[in-house]
Amino acid sequence: MSERPVKRGAGKRNAQRLTTDDWTAAALEAMAGGGLAAVAVEPLAARLGATKGSFYWHFANRDALIEAAVLRWEREDTDAVIALVDAEPDAMARLRLLIGLVLDSTVVTAEGSIELAMLATADHPHVAPVLARVTERRVAYTAGLFSALGWPAEEARRRGLLAVTAYLGYAQLAHVAPGTLPVAEEDRRRYIDQVIGLLTAG
Repeated sequence: MSERPVKRGAGKRNAQRLTTDDWTAAALEAMAGGGLAAVAVEPLAARLGATKGSFYWHFANRDALIEAAVLRWEREDTDAVIALVDAEPDAMARLRLLIGLVLDSTVVTAEGSIELAMLATADHPHVAPVLARVTERRVAYTAGLFSALGWPAEEARRRGLLAVTAYLGYAQLAHVAPGTLPVAEEDRRRYIDQVIGLLTAG
């Protein structure tokens, strides 16, 4: 979104300093901590040290911010991950990289909490279509990795679905009972190896 000419006034100066990325990042952080209900203009403005005028410089309303934030989540947590994994030429190495990335992300970042917030508000008009698209793409992409390893399409699809549900279960535990998950790096590597072993068992 291009910047408009800056006029006098604190809100406009703030608008020049902040970007739409600042607002969508703050919205996703709020969502990770308190769900979609936590995405509110005044608290986000306070967190960013901005005014409501700065918000309305970039977005028509709260729904527009939610839509932009959800699309950013899709780009960063699905599109970017797939692009990174696709750079690996070997199919088994791609599967290992994917499983490692998504499971580790739920421990060291708020991504797992954002995922759960999306699922908890799956009926929201701006969340529903993106969540459905992301879920299908993740299952289909992971199924493609199993196809590349030699499984027929139907079995590859089942294994792709198992991999995605394993990730969602891991994200749920990371949110509600993090102490149940392996903490030490060696333990996490062993856990990831076991998940991959189960998913690729003959």
